[in-house]
Amino acid sequence: MKKTLLILTTLIGSMTFAQDCSDLFISEYVEGWSNNKALEIYNPTTSPIDLSQYIVIRYSNGSTTATAANAIQLTGMIAPGATHVGVLDKQDPNGTGQEAPVWDSLAARADAFYCPVYGTSNAFYWNGDDAVVLAKGNVNDIPNAQMIDIFGRIGEDPGSSWTTAAPFTSDGGNGVNVTKDKSLIRKATVLKGVTNPVITEFDALAEYDSIPPVYTVITATDTLTYGNWATLGSHSCNCVVGVDEVSLEKVSIFPNPTTGEFFVNNVENVSSIVVLNSLGQVIETISNNSNSVVKFNMAERKAVYFVQLRDSKGSTITKKVIVK
Repeated sequence: MKKTLLILTTLIGSMTFAQDCSDLFISEYVEGWSNNKALEIYNPTTSPIDLSQYIVIRYSNGSTTATAANAIQLTGMIAPGATHVGVLDKQDPNGTGQEAPVWDSLAARADAFYCPVYGTSNAFYWNGDDAVVLAKGNVNDIPNAQMIDIFGRIGEDPGSSWTTAAPFTSDGGNGVNVTKDKSLIRKATVLKGVTNPVITEFDALAEYDSIPPVYTVITATDTLTYGNWATLGSHSCNCVVGVDEVSLEKVSIFPNPTTGEFFVNNVENVSSIVVLNSLGQVIETISNNSNSVVKFNMAERKAVYFVQLRDSKGSTITKKVIVK
């Protein structure tokens, strides 16, 4: 569904284009099975940011309009180089249907929970075919909110999801679903959010990497795999946040991909190395090792892993390694 520039700019008000590393952006998108929804927001700047100045807006099924019921005001502070993980607020273990609880493994990653009541705010109830916007402003004045980052394409109903091949919609091409029941992490080369709502196509993999699903749900008719939130809570970005980030960015992993053994180089400023599998489980921990070699058992091979590096001041960076 195509809409004009005039309609969209009227809805959102005046917009400015973010400079590289100058404002928050979406660093991870989780659209998991049932109510497992989460959004990670990254601060690439050198200053703490008050999240109460920002809102998340959901444009559902090709809508070009949004009200306070489609938005939520964020809460808390976000430190330089840090992330904020917002999770859909479904925590009742006895909930069923639309009130089913988020899984414990996702809830454990949350910095804040949002939108417990759909009728009050449905901002965090995306389903793989909804545009999600991070904006600076107030939920009661959406027309004057400033777009900071856009996931998806406002005004387009892609069918069940956006996909991997042009025109990147499930009802318009032969691509593979990439936004429904999926987790996507922003590429480290992305330094700012998307602020132009009038894009001709939404190619999610241009700025995001798809994380392999890890959780299995068995239904009466099928066995399905969903969700991956092992990397929620930290983000690797080429924005230079400070001296500590500079030293961590120098760290390299090779070979990558690997067959089960890799080296972590330039670790003189790294106090610990933690390797996690796609479930977020710790596979290996190394401390104060200036020539680190990480080896995997045969059972741990052929998968995507995440190497979390921490320096003595507590700064962290996460790098992805593929074991083939």
